[in-house]
Amino acid sequence: MLKLAINRFRLISYIEGISYLILLFIAMPIKYILDNPYFVKIAGMSHGVLFIIFVIFLLETMRKNSWTLKFALETFVLSLIPFGSFLIEKRIKKL
Repeated sequence: MLKLAINRFRLISYIEGISYLILLFIAMPIKYILDNPYFVKIAGMSHGVLFIIFVIFLLETMRKNSWTLKFALETFVLSLIPFGSFLIEKRIKKL
């Protein structure tokens, strides 16, 4: 299953999206409500690494599947929006 670039990209997109939501809706409230920045450090580092992998896989998938630059940039912008990774999944399924 994960031999195809698009399947790897779909998986990392999903995982990266979950990490973003954890950072925004769990770690950040703990930081500001409970005055405990520890979870932001862990979630932030994890999300950062996953986001870098996401971008690498996006470029690989763009090249191997002949995506246009416009489609790839739209996909990248969607990844910056909370819940955007799940919209990416829907877009890719339509291909």
